[in-house]
Amino acid sequence: MADTALPIAGGDRIRSVARTLVRLHRGELLLVITLHAAAAMAGLVGPWLVGRLIDGLSAGTADVATVDTLILLLAGAVAVQAVVTRFAQLWSLRLGESVFAKLREDFISTVTSLPLAVVERAGTGDLLSRTTSDVDAVAQTVRFGVPRILVTGMTVILTLAAAFIINPLVAVAMLVGVPLIALSSRWYLKRSGPGYRRQLASYGRLVGVINETVEGARTIDALDLAPLQRVKIDRALAARNSAERYTLGLRSVWYPLTTLGFLLPVIAVLLWGAYLAGAGLATVGAVTAIALYAMQLTGPVEELVNWMDRLQVGTTALARIVGVEEVPTDRPDADERPADEQLEARGIRFSYREGVDVLRDVDLVPRVGERIAIVGPSGSGKSTLARLLTGITAPSAGQVRVGGADVMRIPLDVLRRHVALVSQEHHVFVGTLADNLRLAAPDARAGDLEEALQVVGALRWMRAMPQGLDTTVGSGGVVLTPAQAQQIALARLVLLDPHTLVLDEATSLLDPRAARGLEQSLDRVLEGRTVIAIAHRLHTARDADRIIVMRDGRIVESGAHDELVAHDGEYAALWRSWQAESAADAGGA
Repeated sequence: MADTALPIAGGDRIRSVARTLVRLHRGELLLVITLHAAAAMAGLVGPWLVGRLIDGLSAGTADVATVDTLILLLAGAVAVQAVVTRFAQLWSLRLGESVFAKLREDFISTVTSLPLAVVERAGTGDLLSRTTSDVDAVAQTVRFGVPRILVTGMTVILTLAAAFIINPLVAVAMLVGVPLIALSSRWYLKRSGPGYRRQLASYGRLVGVINETVEGARTIDALDLAPLQRVKIDRALAARNSAERYTLGLRSVWYPLTTLGFLLPVIAVLLWGAYLAGAGLATVGAVTAIALYAMQLTGPVEELVNWMDRLQVGTTALARIVGVEEVPTDRPDADERPADEQLEARGIRFSYREGVDVLRDVDLVPRVGERIAIVGPSGSGKSTLARLLTGITAPSAGQVRVGGADVMRIPLDVLRRHVALVSQEHHVFVGTLADNLRLAAPDARAGDLEEALQVVGALRWMRAMPQGLDTTVGSGGVVLTPAQAQQIALARLVLLDPHTLVLDEATSLLDPRAARGLEQSLDRVLEGRTVIAIAHRLHTARDADRIIVMRDGRIVESGAHDELVAHDGEYAALWRSWQAESAADAGGA
């Protein structure tokens, strides 16, 4: 199995995104750098003053007034550093939030416009991990990592500069750890990038397996698939463990070497400084000040090294997030507009795998305003045809047109005003009932929402909710039943008001009596519109103007209910079987 069906952005693309973000926030970035530079410079005053004090006391030139002045200056420097650091951190966090907000908005915009076929091939795990753990990793890097790297980097540069100004001969000892830090970091960075990509991808696979296990728990239990599913979970966990152990092994080598690299300068400065002081090439105060600088560098360098590691995780996560933008659109030339409401599908063929056709030579041209029911056994291609008719997936051969325009060349916002699909899979978004309904009609008034709910038979239970339309539903709110979620989806359809509707078992979660009443209500509202219903309850088919029977990806029968029953073919057999099952269910009840 490939790591992911979704692409990962390369280094050039990541650098381009970084440059764009810098351009957008150059003013805030300049302010942050200035404040951190001021804070770092204020922090350098202390060791310098201590060195001056020691030299003055050693030479006997420092009187009480001089000592008091130096101590007051030292206290003032500490106070200035504290105040400037506070504002530097505040503006750093503001900058981080601004940058992260832009990244998050762009990512959500990209995700919501991904071709559904690509999302389905990638699986839920990969996309879910990118929208959760990867976004969190980038958030940590942007909010805290970038500001802290600016702080520590500025502190290191200015501290070294101050040390060389005081005495270059002593200060040179502060660089003794640079080769060790540089070589170990080069070794680590060369291996950590691929390691973290593998680690994040393994997390995506694990999330996907667990997610499908939870969602399909009943099916797994019914078919006794638990042992097989446990093997899949164990393999995903093993891959995750292996990836984690690899990056942990890298860190277990790199951290000790870098720690040694920033502790060596302190020892080197003291030993080398003592020698130079004995030789008369440095004062004790200068050696003390530079030794304090070397000790002061330990914290920033250690923090910089730690953030370099986290930056690797953040950069890898950003590459995965930005990589989603590289998914090619399934509508590269969406510039056509329908001339009318006529839907037609001609010569349709479709396959999910090369050489295995799910649909074969399907022609379907409903009259405007016609009610068509599509029936057939499971696996006959009904739902696939519904997806093609609504432009969710492109056919492998043939064309689907609305008003003379290819559905794959019509902008989605235009297409959905003409053709819409409601399937048996529904989702309730976190928010109020009104928010969920206004996804289809953002400008709808409360009266419009209630009217749509009335049509689908949901007005009574909505009014029984604690806050009516303002009741929060979904995770953390009122949990709707599957039937209620289905009614919300149908109410969205009423609000969307397209001319052609494709209903893929859209009332399957309602009990037969409620479903029958809802379908009759929808019939009155949808008068004059073209309706194509994938039917598993054949009373829906009986009421249709035309019934299409599918088997093995082909249309095998077409006609009105009475005509097909009299023909005594595929549909007649389905009708007799459905009647027998309905009678048995009624008798059992």
